[in-house]
Amino acid sequence: MQHSILAIRHFAPLAMAAALACATSPALAQRAGEVEFSRGVGFAQTPGQAPRTMGKGLPLVQGDRLTTSDGGSAVIKLDDGTRMTVRPNTEMVLQQYQYRANAPDNSMVMQLLRGGFRAVTGLIAKSSPSAARIQTNTATVGIRGTDFDARVCAKDCGAESARVIASARPNAVQASAKLVGTQGEINAVDAAGQRRRLVDGGSVFPGDLLETAKDARSVLIFRDDSKITLGPNTRFRVDNFVYDDKNAGEGRFLVSLLRGSVRALTGLIAKSNNRNVGFSTATATVGIRGTGFDMVCTGACANEVPTSDEEGLTLFTWLGSIDMTPVNQPGATGQTALQVLQAGQGLFISASGLRSLATPPPEGDLPRPDGVATPPRLFSTQNLPDDEEGLFVFVRDGHIEVLTRSEVLHLGRGEAGFAGNNGNTARPDTIPKFLDFDRMPLPTNRNPQLVSILGELNIRPERCEK
Repeated sequence: MQHSILAIRHFAPLAMAAALACATSPALAQRAGEVEFSRGVGFAQTPGQAPRTMGKGLPLVQGDRLTTSDGGSAVIKLDDGTRMTVRPNTEMVLQQYQYRANAPDNSMVMQLLRGGFRAVTGLIAKSSPSAARIQTNTATVGIRGTDFDARVCAKDCGAESARVIASARPNAVQASAKLVGTQGEINAVDAAGQRRRLVDGGSVFPGDLLETAKDARSVLIFRDDSKITLGPNTRFRVDNFVYDDKNAGEGRFLVSLLRGSVRALTGLIAKSNNRNVGFSTATATVGIRGTGFDMVCTGACANEVPTSDEEGLTLFTWLGSIDMTPVNQPGATGQTALQVLQAGQGLFISASGLRSLATPPPEGDLPRPDGVATPPRLFSTQNLPDDEEGLFVFVRDGHIEVLTRSEVLHLGRGEAGFAGNNGNTARPDTIPKFLDFDRMPLPTNRNPQLVSILGELNIRPERCEK
C-alpha cells in the first residue's frame, strides 16, 4: 500500500485523475452479496481499494478478498442464495461472480488460499454442472448443487483432530451406484420427488428414478460391480440396493425398467445369491443366473398405448442365462409361464404374445457394460492420517468433483475426500475428525454467535451438523 501511495505522488495531475477514474469502485463492481454475521476481526478488500471491516450488512462485490484473523469468522450470503461460513485464519477471493435470475451464463469462481469454509450452495451451482467451482493450490473443486466443507490443511488440522476424544467413523460410500461415461442430460428424481442433474461421478441412491434425454447415455456402476448401460429416452429406477462386501449373499439388487433400453451385467450379489436380484417391467419380471443381457421396453411395457406390433419388451441374453415370467396383460395371448433364455437367445413380448429371437436388438453405440472399466477410487478408500497437508472436503449433500493435475475424485453424500500437494487424491478410510466434529456453525444455523461461543468453550456439536 505504501508503494502505491509513493507512486501516485509522482503522477502529473492529469495522469492521477485518469488513474483514479480507472480504479475499481465497490459501487461500480458486480455485486456478489453481503455479510450476514461476523465475529472477531475480518476484512473485505476490493482490488485498488482500502480494506473494509466485515460486519453485518457489509456489501460484497466480485473481486473481493476476504480475510479472517485467528479468532475471526463470518457468514456471507451471495445473491443466488449461496451461504458460506468463513473460518478463522482464512483467505479467499470472490474471483468471479455473475448472477442474474434465470440467466444462462451465471457463474461463480472462488479462490481458497488458506483456511476453509462451510458452504450451502445456491442457484448458480444448481443451474449447470460447470457453473460453480473453488480453486486452491492443490485442486479445483467442481460444485454440483452441494452442501459441503472445504479445508486447506497444514499441520493445524491434525492438531485439531488430536483434541477430539471420540473415535472416527468409517468414510463409507452411501451411494448404490455412480455414473461414468455420461453423455447428454440425465436427471434423477428421488423418492420425495426432488429432481437433480447428474453428471459423471454422480451418485444414485435407492428410490432414485433416472431419466435420460433423447441423446443421452451413461453407465451405472454399482458397489457390487454390477454395471448397467442406460440408453436414450430411458426411465430406470433403483428400487432396492443393499450391499456389504463382507457378506454379498445377504445383499439386495432390485431395479425396474419403466421405458427405454438398458444393457446389464450383474455383479457380486448375483454371484453370491441370484435369488436376491431382479429386474422388473410392466410386462415381465426377469430373474438372474449370473448374467449379461439387453432389455428394450416400449409400448405396453412402458405403460403406453402401442402404435405398432413392434412395440413391447425385448430381451436378449449375451452372457449366462435369465429366467423371465410374463405379467398378464389385458388382451394378451400366448405363453405366460416362466421362460429360460440362455446366452444367444432372445424373446419379444407384445400384446399379441411371445416370439423367440435369434438376433439381439439394435444396440446403436451403447457400450456393452462388461467392456467398461471401473475408474480408480470410484468407491475405494485408503488409510490417510488427519495430519496430511492438502485439501480436505466433506460432502453433506450433493456431488463434488475434486480435480488435480493428474487425478479426479468424485464425492457424494456423506463422503470425505483429499487432494495432496503432490496431485494425488484419496478417499480416507475414516472421516477426518476435524471435519466430523467441526465447531464452526453451518451457514444456515440460526444462532451462529451461540455456536461460536460454545465452540470456544470446547463444547462441540455431535458430528457433522445436519
